[in-house]
Formats: sequence, C-alpha cells, structure tokens
Amino acid sequence: MINGAHFSTLERVLDAAALRQKAIAENIANVDTPYYKRSDVRFEELLQKSLQAESVAPFVGKRTDVRHLKIGSDNPLPEPTIIIDEHSAMNNNQNNVDIDSEMALLAKNQLRYNVVVDQVVHQFKMIRTALDGRT
Repeated sequence: MINGAHFSTLERVLDAAALRQKAIAENIANVDTPYYKRSDVRFEELLQKSLQAESVAPFVGKRTDVRHLKIGSDNPLPEPTIIIDEHSAMNNNQNNVDIDSEMALLAKNQLRYNVVVDQVVHQFKMIRTALDGRT
C-alpha cells in the first residue's frame, strides 16, 4: 500500500511542489537582477496527460519474462521539470520577474503542498488504524 500508485503520485506531487518552491524563491531573490529570466516548474499538465493516458488502458499485465507481450500501459509518472521564460520582459533591464505574481504563486504552492501533506498523513493514519485493528 505504501509503495502503491497513490503514494507514488503523492510523492511526485510533493517533489514538484518542493522544486517549484525553490524556483519561486530564486525568482524572488533575483527580482532586481538585470537580464534574469524567471523560471517555473512544469508538472501538473504532464501528470494530467499521464493520468488520461492511463485511463484509456487502466490495466497493466505483469510480465515475468522480457519476451512476454506488454498488456496495458506501464507509463511512469512524469518528472517535474524547470522551464525558463525567455520570451517576456517586465523591466527595462530585461528582467521578467513580477514580485506580486511570484508572491501569489508562492502562497498557492504552499497551499497545494499543505493539502498533499494532509493527504499523506491521512493515509498513514488509515494504515495505523488498520494495523491496530480499531476504528
């Protein structure tokens, strides 16, 4: 259960949130740096595409030999990636960091992180309850 698909997805979402936190912090730190280009993390749309592809073929056959045919999709979860916005400019010095936007993204990312951590805590509480045998 802990090494299941649900925990893997939650783990990857937390990884993406941590990477996004780092990218936003770098953007804020470089708000006045000439020619600095803001970075962002691309993950949610990749995860959505992966989950949609999985819903088309939800079953995956277990292969005990490499010569066996693949049944279904063994599509792994996508990796969060950092992308750099090279095409916009906010200031005369070609810096494209908007501090108000970055602060809003920081708050949004923190809320997302907290929600996912709450889900992980809830899953562990359910496992503990099942192991203890009480409700």
